[in-house]
Amino acid sequence: MNSKRKILLVYPQIPSNTYWSFKYALRFINKKTSMPPLGLITVAALLPDGYDLRLVDMNVEPLRETDVKWADLVFVSAMIVQQESFMDVVSMCNKVCRPVVAGGAYATSSHEEIDGVDYFVLGEAEETLADFLADFEAGKARRIYRAETRPDITNSVVPRFDLLKRDLYASMAVQYSRGCPFKCEFCDIWTVYGNRPRVKSAESIIAELDALRRLGWKDAVFMVDDNFIGNKVKVKKELLPALIEWQKKHDYLFEFYTEASINLADDPELMGLMSEAGFNQVFIGIETPSKEALAETGKSQNLKHDLMKSVRTIQNHGLEVMAGFIIGFDSDTEDIFDRQIEFIQEAGIPKAMVGLLHALPGTLLYKRLEKEGRLSGHVTGSNTHTMQTNVVTKMDPDTLREGYKRVLDTIYDKNLKNYFARCDILLDNLKGTGFKQRKIRLDEIKALLKSLAFQPPTPYGWQYIKFITRNLFKHPDLFAEVITYSIVGNHFWAITRETLEAEKVKSKMDEIYQMAMDQLAKYSQTVSGTSAESMKAITRALNRYKKRLENIRRKIDSFHREFAKDLIARYNEIEDRLGKILTNITDSSHLAKNGR
Repeated sequence: MNSKRKILLVYPQIPSNTYWSFKYALRFINKKTSMPPLGLITVAALLPDGYDLRLVDMNVEPLRETDVKWADLVFVSAMIVQQESFMDVVSMCNKVCRPVVAGGAYATSSHEEIDGVDYFVLGEAEETLADFLADFEAGKARRIYRAETRPDITNSVVPRFDLLKRDLYASMAVQYSRGCPFKCEFCDIWTVYGNRPRVKSAESIIAELDALRRLGWKDAVFMVDDNFIGNKVKVKKELLPALIEWQKKHDYLFEFYTEASINLADDPELMGLMSEAGFNQVFIGIETPSKEALAETGKSQNLKHDLMKSVRTIQNHGLEVMAGFIIGFDSDTEDIFDRQIEFIQEAGIPKAMVGLLHALPGTLLYKRLEKEGRLSGHVTGSNTHTMQTNVVTKMDPDTLREGYKRVLDTIYDKNLKNYFARCDILLDNLKGTGFKQRKIRLDEIKALLKSLAFQPPTPYGWQYIKFITRNLFKHPDLFAEVITYSIVGNHFWAITRETLEAEKVKSKMDEIYQMAMDQLAKYSQTVSGTSAESMKAITRALNRYKKRLENIRRKIDSFHREFAKDLIARYNEIEDRLGKILTNITDSSHLAKNGR
């Protein structure tokens, strides 16, 4: 092997106009993005010695053509939501003639639709990467390498955290397990990683935490498992005791958060151990308060629980519950919007991620809807804030869209009254529990000062002041969390306002276009032939509508670039259609005038 072989690892940009991005909260703490590309830095650790490696995470820095020209090979990994940026990376590599190796969720599910990639390394890299590298060095690499088995990850490599620009991230990430014991219809995790969760040894996790500690990391660590408690026995008997010992030894250096299933609430011992180990938050897929919808989607674990009681139980054991919710199941009726709002509010879930149902490639849902002819459009992978879905829902699309907008507009209302009310409920439920309160650090003090300077003048300023004041006196021991909730609230507020305003602008453009078409139809019915007078009237009318569109175009420039991009695309489409109609009218008038 050529010892000077250079590999560039690229992580494409994740859209920042989503709830998941936390873009508007990150600016208070001078961070660029929430989490690092754990998959890529794990791949980097699997590469043999002798390669010269560079990492470009496009969420914290731009990818330059000079970066690509430096490389002999470009590895790119992405989720479906990153597909647009992924293709930009591929195009840049193609332009400068650098071979592209693609992996990750997007490539694995959609490689047949992707052009410009030289080699696909699909599935889990532990099973495929070595074979690809050996064939590539021998000059006989195939286009597709697919993992046929699921690897044992007991003694996994330590990811190359050293390749990251760590000060630009809000948290680091480690992975304890892969796979999930449940079979939710809409989820692709268990279809990709299996129903039998595979776990790392406690020693492997401690080695990763030690690596982060040696690099100077002192902030949050996300256990990125899709279900941290998939193997409860090993979590309780092996991992958590080792984490507790490590945390005590290092004065609780890290705060952890993770994802788990609702059956966490059944196990007081497990919740107690998680809290003692420094877990403060857990994301749970609640999905819906509708038992019919839970049964429909195979969410059996949720059907067995009183969801409200379970959330409260988890909170009372010192763990904040973040949660995902889905609207648009076949069994959903028009009362689902109010039911979702009521559940989220009463449960005290500040970070409620509510999205329309999407069918991801590889899921049982996708296969079912494909057979039923109910897939529509291209899946984007974005499951919050967007009004688009690739599912032909049984509920009327306009009813679904308007109801969904009402849910967002209520839980993240203009003055954030409902959001801060949920924060108050949560803080009250956490009081006196095992919640591991972290020390307030200098960067959090700076964040508070920025927050106090920026947030009071906002439309939700009065509710913000009430929230800060109430909890300064009622929960002084949780004040670091109060700061966090206040700046996270700004993110949810900003994304919701832009989402709803963008929908208004889009609807206005569609309305203008429809009015223009209706006017044209009316003229065609009431005027005869192609008289010059009728042509002038039609042209004047269409020009008036174009003028109204131009006024909207100026407003679009004030939107976040990713919202603006979608609106500009729609504007250009409508403007192009109206322009073609005007051209056709002008041509017809010219022909009539010349008697042809």
